[in-house]
Amino acid sequence: MDAFYGQGWLQIAQLLLAFALTSLIGVERHLRGKKAGLRTQAIVGTASALFMLISKYGFDSVLGPNVNVDPSRVAAQVVSGVGFLGAGLILTHRGTVRGLTTAASVWEASAIGMAAGSGLWLLALVVTALHFVVAYGFSMISRRLPGGLTAHETIIVTYPDGRGLLRRILHVITSAGWAIHESAPHRFEDGTVGVELEISGSRELAVLLAQLSSVESVISVSVAGEIADDS
Repeated sequence: MDAFYGQGWLQIAQLLLAFALTSLIGVERHLRGKKAGLRTQAIVGTASALFMLISKYGFDSVLGPNVNVDPSRVAAQVVSGVGFLGAGLILTHRGTVRGLTTAASVWEASAIGMAAGSGLWLLALVVTALHFVVAYGFSMISRRLPGGLTAHETIIVTYPDGRGLLRRILHVITSAGWAIHESAPHRFEDGTVGVELEISGSRELAVLLAQLSSVESVISVSVAGEIADDS
């Protein structure tokens, strides 16, 4: 058997396709200020494609008259493993469940990667396109439906003490269309202070985070409980 069987330009192209498509999903998650962003989605999708290629070509050297291999078993195990990863992204805080869409996007990235790895490139492209329809189109529709789409988030803003920035921060949040439900102050040893705010609203969180970051003297703005993308 050829030493490079299953490792040709076709397989490399399938890996690159999975990498590109799932990276696009990661960019969308990053721009919207969501968890499991660019790096997470790209890693999950590319690794899933590799698993599929291994299941298709990695066992041919041991096949024989009395040896049978079922490639679908590898795909099933990938689904189970990614499901476990997605469960870790779902957070429950004070009766509010968060991270369901994020977990679903990781699961979806895995499916796209497996489709690309198995050679079903057209299906991978279609599902990637549908992801953006859901992420952007459905969000706009949901805001126009009765009841709207209300997000509940907890953010932490840190800033130097003694400059009267808290009032300005609260003003930016309310002016951006978000409601503030609870706040908890924090003080750090380096002389900076912070405030943890529970907010809700129907606007893009990424836009609010950018507005808060642009406030003069604000040191950092983060989403509480967010799983770092470079972890």
